[in-house]
Amino acid sequence: GRPKDGPEDKFSLGPCAERLTELLGQEVKLAPDCVGDDVKAMVDGAAEGDVILLENTRFYKEEEKNESAFVEKLAGPFDLYVNDAFGTAHRAHASTEGVTKFLQPSVSGYLLAKELEYLDGAVTGGEKPMAAIVGGSKVSSKITVLEALLDKCDKIVIGGG
Repeated sequence: GRPKDGPEDKFSLGPCAERLTELLGQEVKLAPDCVGDDVKAMVDGAAEGDVILLENTRFYKEEEKNESAFVEKLAGPFDLYVNDAFGTAHRAHASTEGVTKFLQPSVSGYLLAKELEYLDGAVTGGEKPMAAIVGGSKVSSKITVLEALLDKCDKIVIGGG
């Protein structure tokens, strides 16, 4: 969710922790925040195999602004970063791009790699004629993608709002 002014219960990841507990068959602990001493203590105290879900990073305006001081706090307790969210990989937010400056290695996960392989196969080996539909609220952030598609597609449809 996208809270406007800090934490809001309706945007808490508490229900996600509960559902993940059911799906994984083991407790998923919800951290009280995504940064701070309490989070660091939880991470430091975790045993091998424990699962901790950080609270919603969007409770902080610094998340979307990718502010360096916030990024450093967010990355602080961790050793590496794995991004497995194709739908957010393009965002230059603290939790998707910023942490890669502080955590090495920073890698894509299996699901993200699978999405990229599928997309590449569909574009390079797709049937002709081929049309691409590119959507989103900021066309300016998709210029590189559109340029890459120009040589591969017969038609490009751009939408958004």
